[in-house]
Amino acid sequence: MFLISLFQKPAQVDDLMDEREFRRAVDEERMRMDRNGTHFSLVVFDCGDDDCESKGRQLAEACRKRLRMIDRAGFLSSREVALLLPGTDATGAQQVADDITRGIQDDGGLLTHRVYLYPGSAVLVRPDNCREEAHAAIHSAAELLVEPLPLWKRMLDIVGASLGLIAAAPVMLAAAIAIKLDSPGRVVFTQVRAGLGGRPFNIYKFRTMTVGAEDLKHALRANSEQDGPAFKIKNDPRITRVGRYLRRTCIDEFPQFWNVLKGDMSLVGPRPLPCDESEECQDWQRRRLTVTPGLTCIWQVSGGMRIPFVEWMRMDIRYIRSRRLLHDLRLLWATLIAVVFHRASH
Repeated sequence: MFLISLFQKPAQVDDLMDEREFRRAVDEERMRMDRNGTHFSLVVFDCGDDDCESKGRQLAEACRKRLRMIDRAGFLSSREVALLLPGTDATGAQQVADDITRGIQDDGGLLTHRVYLYPGSAVLVRPDNCREEAHAAIHSAAELLVEPLPLWKRMLDIVGASLGLIAAAPVMLAAAIAIKLDSPGRVVFTQVRAGLGGRPFNIYKFRTMTVGAEDLKHALRANSEQDGPAFKIKNDPRITRVGRYLRRTCIDEFPQFWNVLKGDMSLVGPRPLPCDESEECQDWQRRRLTVTPGLTCIWQVSGGMRIPFVEWMRMDIRYIRSRRLLHDLRLLWATLIAVVFHRASH
């Protein structure tokens, strides 16, 4: 339960963290929770477009009366004020949210809120002493902590993917013909993978395996050369003759330029894992889902399957912390060199 702080200064709107400062506080708390295995909650109030400043003042005053010293309050967006509640479960966060909401509504305001839990998935809070109240959905904070693509990165993706599709068109046509002549089955293979925020999307690749290869995956699991939940075999017996060449040259990945144009992927970003493998990742490893997945990243140009899974995940998180235009351009150049000399990891 929460203790009322008597040591906080009188609240003004200026006492609420700005958006950038608040998101930094949430990110630091997330790293702390990943390290010690505990949890935190986020309560997000929607102030609406009208009179947001007035409601912000009311919220600041309510937070001064209701929150502990270790809690934080700030703007999540121009119209949303959020509370960061370390060590607080969904029930406690919902109680705080209800108390603050009722207090502001009593003053003639109108305020809606949502509660998020990290780590955790969607659950229902069932109040014991309030049978007639609707059960409140508690959302996973992972869906709130995603980082949208910066404008420079989206523009780079559109230009790069468009040029990639145009330049690779003759090679892709030849690959499609070779696949069709080599073995029965569809030319393009689709697989559901975990995208931004863990949301599933269909990834496109040229088919490099025999029909029904996915059904054999479980039987081959013990032969995986990649530790952790990821499944990778260098000399996979399911790969066709043409498929082996397509993989060695990375031509099988060319259809993913279309994923980039659609916005499911970026040119540079953590490689998306199949949904079942992504769900087996530890909480700190799932931080890679806060950014849009990509065609290439640090792991692809650093050794691939020779790198332990934990180090692979650390590489992805290191990229997230240093996501800059120059860094992306360097990784794209390193990937191009690796593809030309057949050193790119698959």
